[in-house]
Amino acid sequence: MKRIGQVIRIKPEFESKYRELHAKAWPGVLDMLKKANICNYSIYIQDDLLFAFFEYTGNDYEADMQKISDDPVSIEWEKICNECQLPYKTGGKIEWTDMEEVFHMD
Repeated sequence: MKRIGQVIRIKPEFESKYRELHAKAWPGVLDMLKKANICNYSIYIQDDLLFAFFEYTGNDYEADMQKISDDPVSIEWEKICNECQLPYKTGGKIEWTDMEEVFHMD
């Protein structure tokens, strides 16, 4: 199993919309995440920062992430969510930035 932490920024004026979207996450998006071997997925918010954590249980992370990237429902979901988000670093792309794990305790 691989643990993934990611960050991205949220536009403050879109926080309510983002919360509403995730309160009613689309079943097709959730199904695709499961098919891509993602579980224990959480997103946290603090000020304008979003932090995501999930566990990956598959054998080919890049191929499974590509499945999500190619899925029409996930593509539409990402377009809507991207309206609410900002790059983590100024000038970057609007995409989640992977973090390096420096500590873990079971």
